[in-house]
Amino acid sequence: MSTHQRTEMLRFDSDEPAVACALSARAQCHVSVLIFTLDEELNLEHCLESLSWCDDVVVVDSFSTDGTLDICAAHGIQSVQHAFSGFGDQRNWALQTLDLKHEWVLILDADERVTAELAEELNMLARTSPEHVAAYRMKRRFHMWGRWLRYSSLYPTWVVRFVRRGRVLFVNRGHAETQEIDGDSREVSGFLIDENHKSLEEWFERQARYARQEALFELKNEAGPRDFLNLVSTDPLRRRASLKKIASRLPFRNVLYFFYCYVLRLGFLDGADGFRFCRMKAIYQSMIVTHKQDIELRRANGEYREETGAKR
Repeated sequence: MSTHQRTEMLRFDSDEPAVACALSARAQCHVSVLIFTLDEELNLEHCLESLSWCDDVVVVDSFSTDGTLDICAAHGIQSVQHAFSGFGDQRNWALQTLDLKHEWVLILDADERVTAELAEELNMLARTSPEHVAAYRMKRRFHMWGRWLRYSSLYPTWVVRFVRRGRVLFVNRGHAETQEIDGDSREVSGFLIDENHKSLEEWFERQARYARQEALFELKNEAGPRDFLNLVSTDPLRRRASLKKIASRLPFRNVLYFFYCYVLRLGFLDGADGFRFCRMKAIYQSMIVTHKQDIELRRANGEYREETGAKR
């Protein structure tokens, strides 16, 4: 079967057939897509099904050992492998190294999906954005247990994922990344769907890795000033970063987080699933604190080895 036939099958077998209607033909596509993976065979199919409108999709893999690359091959999707040292580093390598077809690039993780409305909006923006605009941020709707956790996931959370090549530099920050943007950034009205189909056990294993990276980041940056002014910034990413920095120094942060998430942000409106998820995120806050204490004690005893690389 040819690559063309495989991509056509992917279009019409999609769980979201409205995507094919949103863009009448791939000739209208003005967006390249980068998908970053590590052992994502349970998520990648869902992500690819939401990208049937796109004529330039590349998977950047961190040496998966499951069937991730087999899925790419089955759908005629180009894949490349590159060692992971941080989300910012990985995104920069792909943007600066790969021969992408379009100027505007959508950056995805394999557990994210693009709605038909967002696909149409991004293609319109790629055609019409003025030169001084270099990036767009978008909302993510977090799904778990088959549903959208609207309140307990603190929706809306914003991420910079639609960028003009050569105008955005990603910077490692804890377990995630931030950006240095050469130009203006704006918001899109559409949203990504974030739904991980892996097990709860894998979720906790991943949070444990993230917690250690976040602990190292917080210890490194605790001496800096508290950024109270950005709490009222019009930029939601600045507000979130400022709130996280202030919260990182508070005692009983796990309890405070649960109260903030479940009560102040109305997580209880998500029912039992909201209660469960707020507890899980509070446990994650406890993991960060425990890792910070562990690192400090090991450093004091001369037992700690500084970590040189990040794990995805």
